Amino acid sequence: MKRTPRILALCLALWLLAATVTAALAADDGFSAVYTYNYDYWGELRESPNAYRADQVLFSGTLGLETPMKKPQSLFVQGEDLYVCDTGNNRILQLRREDGAYSLARIIDSVKGAEPEDFSTPSDVFADAKGNLYVADTNHNRVVMMDKNLRFLRQYVKPTDSTFEQNLSFLPSKIVVDTAGRVYVLSTNVNKGLVKYEADGTFTGFIGANQVKYNLWDYVWKAFLSTREQRAQQASFVPTEYENICIDQEGFIYATNTVFSEYDLMSDVAKPIRRLNGIGNDILIKNGKHPPIGDLQWVEGTLDYGPSKFKDITVLDNDIYVAVDKTRGRLFGYDAQGILLWAFGTKGNHVGAFLSAVSVEHMGYDLLVLDEDECSITVFTPTDYGNLIYRANDEYLRGQYDTSADTWREVMKLNANYDPAFIGVGRALLRQENYAEAMRYFKMAHDRVNYGRAYRYYRKEAAERSVGWIVAVIAALLIVPLVVGRVKKMKMEVEADERRKAAGFKS
Repeated sequence: MKRTPRILALCLALWLLAATVTAALAADDGFSAVYTYNYDYWGELRESPNAYRADQVLFSGTLGLETPMKKPQSLFVQGEDLYVCDTGNNRILQLRREDGAYSLARIIDSVKGAEPEDFSTPSDVFADAKGNLYVADTNHNRVVMMDKNLRFLRQYVKPTDSTFEQNLSFLPSKIVVDTAGRVYVLSTNVNKGLVKYEADGTFTGFIGANQVKYNLWDYVWKAFLSTREQRAQQASFVPTEYENICIDQEGFIYATNTVFSEYDLMSDVAKPIRRLNGIGNDILIKNGKHPPIGDLQWVEGTLDYGPSKFKDITVLDNDIYVAVDKTRGRLFGYDAQGILLWAFGTKGNHVGAFLSAVSVEHMGYDLLVLDEDECSITVFTPTDYGNLIYRANDEYLRGQYDTSADTWREVMKLNANYDPAFIGVGRALLRQENYAEAMRYFKMAHDRVNYGRAYRYYRKEAAERSVGWIVAVIAALLIVPLVVGRVKKMKMEVEADERRKAAGFKS
């Protein structure tokens, strides 16, 4: 019993030492260390170096707001300006970044010349290259457009077309605008897809409706077994609406969907992330072993049990897209091929974690995450490891395949279990027509698709190199018998002639 105090003292000392080491590691990695991981070919979680560090956290006080933010819902970046949809206070905050620091540029709480001029529960904001602002003014049932001086230009309201159910309220929740000025609206209670308007405000229909999801037994019951009264009480089989949308620099709309069965994820039926073309078809590339669904495994019995459900998404200029998961508060980054590059984040009230992450945006390579419960914006900046990943991708897109392969090899030095680096080197070697070496890297990454592509090119190249020998062999097989036969025939003719002469016959 006398040893108990000593043991307790020793445990306390070890705990303090561990805490000191952890704090030192966190300090070395920036404002706050961020736990980062990936999944290997077999779907097993693999820790990796941090791709991002939490650089700063913006609160109402640090921004000098007299009225604190209340239930903010959305972020949008245009140039060096960051727009925050401060929904609970019926206003838009415009922040500006200068030398890495963010400050309040202005508060937008009204539109000059609109009717009404104020906002009512605005849920999203969009700014185009000209400085025009679009606000999803939800409880005023409109999307209002204003110029950079906040003068009213136009509003997009409930369509009077027969395709839009007139008994439904128009509750715009998310908006994107393409370079031609066409406006796409995600309305809370509309399940036909995105509501589309031309630049002049004309409603032109819906695009990208979700596929109908239903239970086979419910369908049979409704169609054949239920009475008319029971059918009248049953809900219709209708598509579900999207959770959020964003638009890339090419004009394709990325949409997230959170209504699906977890059993449909690995078979790619759920499609929680989609890339919609002009007619609403999903054209998202998925060349990874696993589709872009976020976490592949979760701990049963925990409060955050269940599949990842993406609350928002943002697309960088190099086609890398980042989605924020509301289930566990994590960020997932995928390249243009649908390959997971990194995942990080968690739920909590410490730096680098979120209570309720609702929006993600990017400014360059920096990521900004909005927490509606903490009313804060966390700014993440890439680490050296993260910058190497971005650089390797960008070099490949610019056609600098040798340089890209070298950069991916630098990534391998920091993370030897990083399959995207092996795939990256393989793709660069494939572009260089070094098919045999590309096959080797694809094999190490268990990338059967790219390995098969490299093998086809390698086989074709080998056949082309061997075609001369093949022709020579075929020619030899055809010509030699003819020559031998001709020689034999001539020899037989000579021998026959000699025999005739020997018998006294004249030739």
